[in-house]
Amino acid sequence: MKTSITRRRFIQAGAVAGAAAITPRLAMASANEQKQETANALNRNPLKIGLMTYLLGSKWDIETIIKNCYETGFQSVELRTTHAHGVEVTLSQAQRAEVKKRFKDSPLETISLASAFQYHSPDLSELKKNIEGTKEYILLARDLGATGIRVFPNALPEGVPVEKTKEQIGKALAEVGTFGNDYGIEIRVCIHGSGTNSVPVIKQIIDYSQSPFVYVNWNCNASDTEGEGLVYNFNSVKDRIRGVHMHDLHDPAYPYRHFFKLLADSGFSGYCNAEIGRVSCEPVEYMKCYRGLFLALQNAI
Repeated sequence: MKTSITRRRFIQAGAVAGAAAITPRLAMASANEQKQETANALNRNPLKIGLMTYLLGSKWDIETIIKNCYETGFQSVELRTTHAHGVEVTLSQAQRAEVKKRFKDSPLETISLASAFQYHSPDLSELKKNIEGTKEYILLARDLGATGIRVFPNALPEGVPVEKTKEQIGKALAEVGTFGNDYGIEIRVCIHGSGTNSVPVIKQIIDYSQSPFVYVNWNCNASDTEGEGLVYNFNSVKDRIRGVHMHDLHDPAYPYRHFFKLLADSGFSGYCNAEIGRVSCEPVEYMKCYRGLFLALQNAI
């Protein structure tokens, strides 16, 4: 027996089939839209930015530093020793109290200090001078309400076994690290210098220190991606990172976007301090643009 199909039933059947075909496409389109919305969502918790006064800011006094950081959205400052702000160990107790009050009363969230002390010299009297100088600087940091200080390895001297120098630096860091911890000050060793601007070398130095009170100042060096690569190098010291120095954020040779993601995912709560040089325009405007690029690289604007 032949089945009779009316024109109305044919149209109805076609409509149902068409709807069945369209529904998965709509679902797929909706999923793609949601995925795109997620990708475009702004990062509401970006890393924090500060200024390291090694280059830009080196000729500013304290009030100028506070004013310019506030106007540009910089949240912290790392004061480099020997520069125009005059924050040095020669300050009296009354002067230290005044400096502390000026920063405490300012919009800045915190301060840290950047020394030039280093522990690689084979001259033991020079090594002792740097260790004792670091301790004086730690007391200055305590008196100012700073959170930590930056120190160096700074070289692997020729004619001295490399492992001996690494061990010497490590033991010196352990001594000043323990001293700093007693006064609530972090010792942050910078990945810097000739032969010591390498994450694996810094990791070995920290291992030699055998101290829980030696921390890392990540320096955004080209060498960060060498050897096993950025992720491996970062992971090897991520639990020790307490400070960061950034340089030219517009430089495509350094993977800043990837690095910021690693840093954020690690739970880093410190400050990324801009060590800026070669500013050829008005410095405050430059700082505004620099902060904008810093946020853009984190998908925060």
